[in-house]
Amino acid sequence: MPSDPKGRDAPGYHRHVFICGHERPEGAARPSCKNRGSLELLASIKAAAREEQLSNIRIQKSGCLDFCENGIACVVYPESIWYRLNTEIDINSMIQHLKDGTIDSTLVMEFEN
Repeated sequence: MPSDPKGRDAPGYHRHVFICGHERPEGAARPSCKNRGSLELLASIKAAAREEQLSNIRIQKSGCLDFCENGIACVVYPESIWYRLNTEIDINSMIQHLKDGTIDSTLVMEFEN
């Protein structure tokens, strides 16, 4: 196995957050998360996590998560909790989930069966 430049032998993340950064062209039939401010929100959540000194999580941009109609798409693993975010969310509720697994039910994305 190749040597990791950070000296890790395993990923070491307790939670992994993906926030959609997909951009569709103006006038597309479907909305896109980037055009709703997902990258700015991503930066704010990452900054809040750093401020809380959460070192065992990873927050990153993803490609299209395919649920852009619901708001900014976000998924947190290992719980597989899907959130619909917007730029007005209380970032503290996301940070709380990352700290201890508390799920903000007001942000959970609902799927039709």
